[in-house]
Amino acid sequence: MADLLLELGVAFAAIAVAGALANRLGQSVIPSYIVSGMLLGEFVLGRIALPVVGEAFVTESVFLSLGAELGIVLLLFFLGLEFNLTRLLARRRAITRAGTIDLGINFGVGLVFGWLVFGAPVPAVLVAGIVYISSSAVITKSLIDLGWIANDEAEPLLGTLVYEDLFIAVYLAVVSAVVLGGGGVAAAAADVGVAVGFILVLLAGVAAGPQFVGRLVETTDHEFVVLRTLGVLVTVAGVALALGVSEAVAAFFVGMAFASTEHTAALEELLEPLRDTFAGLFFFWIGLVTDPLLFGSVFGLIAVAVALTTPTKLLSGYLGGRAFGLGVRRSTRVGLGMTTRGEFSLIIATIAVSGAEAGTFDPALATTINAFAVGYVLVMAVLGTALMGRSEPVESAVVSWLDGRRPASTADRSRD
Repeated sequence: MADLLLELGVAFAAIAVAGALANRLGQSVIPSYIVSGMLLGEFVLGRIALPVVGEAFVTESVFLSLGAELGIVLLLFFLGLEFNLTRLLARRRAITRAGTIDLGINFGVGLVFGWLVFGAPVPAVLVAGIVYISSSAVITKSLIDLGWIANDEAEPLLGTLVYEDLFIAVYLAVVSAVVLGGGGVAAAAADVGVAVGFILVLLAGVAAGPQFVGRLVETTDHEFVVLRTLGVLVTVAGVALALGVSEAVAAFFVGMAFASTEHTAALEELLEPLRDTFAGLFFFWIGLVTDPLLFGSVFGLIAVAVALTTPTKLLSGYLGGRAFGLGVRRSTRVGLGMTTRGEFSLIIATIAVSGAEAGTFDPALATTINAFAVGYVLVMAVLGTALMGRSEPVESAVVSWLDGRRPASTADRSRD
């Protein structure tokens, strides 16, 4: 127990230091958390014999693994809190246009890329999801930090993220059923049916949110609010996993159910520190279980994926901004903002790892996909936040290029 407590203390301290360093450098904390986990894990520090103490590294303890699961659950719960049914319906046409463009371009390119690399449908679908989904957490934080949250470009960014999150909820449920059910679509048909049925039940729960979950948090005692919310959230996530559905999917819909109540702001205030703590553990754990030496074997895949999918996100984001009626400059900002990948890509990779642990997915293939996802997210998280923070030169270049290709009167109207 003493060793476990010491390792846990080291993990929390490393996360705190890594986060402070990332903030100082103006970067997303996600890559720094992952790198700190790598450095302190068995694959880096564990390979070094230190003087006096010998081998000293953080192990993948039960608490760290469980904390990582709770991090996934809380991250997706908070995303669900941002999206209630009323908000979705109000801008459904623009969201559908922008989201469909984003899905068609990026998921399609990812599917072709995954098939060419692995030559099999299930790995291709996993790769397509990894390169398609943008990071809601990183993008939202960047919007706030840069002051874009009140600008016109925030609406298409958040709207497209809503579309992605809803699609990925169904995607995760189906893919989890296929991977954990043995990797074959036909063999896992029953599991897929159960997964879809469970999603329908969750949707019914979202519709009943104000009546049911509203009563749970109808109290001024903060302790009871937190305990009751976690009781519902973690229980539903556990039931989802037992049925072969991703806990991330379940958490997202539970968040949507709570979003329909009048207590969203209070829940965010009370649970935000808990979310950030366990989300940090999740990203730290991702690094902990990843051997950086494997990056050498997937370096080419990462490089090709970055070169291929950065322009596709820029294009689909730009077209999405235009679908919302924005001009060239602000549509370009939408494209720059959507390039970041993060938590969802890593969650998809953990499905392959879980399948390998359950004996339903090829372990070597799962290791390759996980290493690819981690390396890809590290690059895209840094690149995406850098593009958003230094968007002005890109915006000006796009405006100048497009202005030179159209009549002056049209160009003047498209610059905003």
